[in-house]
Amino acid sequence: MKLEDVTKLLIEFLRNPDYGSFGSFGYEIYLPPLIRTYFKKQGIQNTEGKVKELSPAFYDACWELCRRGILRPGIKHSEAQATPDGASGNGYTITSFGRSWLNEGGQDDFVPTEPERFAEILEKYKSKFGPGFHERAQQAIRCYGAHAYLACCVMCGASAESIILAVAIAKAKDEEKILKIYSSANGRSKIENILIGKIRKQLHDDYKANSTLLKYWRDEAAHGRVSKIVDNEAYTSLILLLRLSMFINDNWKELITT
Repeated sequence: MKLEDVTKLLIEFLRNPDYGSFGSFGYEIYLPPLIRTYFKKQGIQNTEGKVKELSPAFYDACWELCRRGILRPGIKHSEAQATPDGASGNGYTITSFGRSWLNEGGQDDFVPTEPERFAEILEKYKSKFGPGFHERAQQAIRCYGAHAYLACCVMCGASAESIILAVAIAKAKDEEKILKIYSSANGRSKIENILIGKIRKQLHDDYKANSTLLKYWRDEAAHGRVSKIVDNEAYTSLILLLRLSMFINDNWKELITT
């Protein structure tokens, strides 16, 4: 099981604790009984050996949820019972932020929102689009995981602009010139004109279809006025970022032809 698979399972348990209580020894979440319950529901025997085998993946998933502020290690409150086993990685408590997060919509349970899986999907584009693209893409997915939807859209748009710059630089073979144009007034439009101003119509239309809405949400999120961007827009931005990456990669040779 990958980190994302176990994280989804853990979130399901946290959101729907209808399989029994998983708190013990002063911890709100105590992993051994939770893992045993999972195996019982799957009809798996020899659970003790399986608990040991799967526990590293659960530890990683709990650490990821701690990093995101949903869980924290330790007992629920002062003077609650604690154990060396719980303190060594088996005992956790849901944070105040985590309770609010769990009560919100569960759409992101089924999105590749964990850094491991998202990095895996986009890793093959990192060398072509550059570290700036990869960094912003990772920031986008982490913002989505924290339900910071405005920030997610901004980072998706920034990732898309890193892609556009990478193509323009490869086409012009002059990074300094392209960055200077990009920094000027209406720089993004000028760069796009370099890319698609003279390409065939079908490729031009496909590019617009994969980039226009992403740019709109990026600009909408970056302005100071109140925005209506919520989880649906942020989710779609992530999907569009992936589609744009695939489209540019598949048509790279034609796009960089002068």
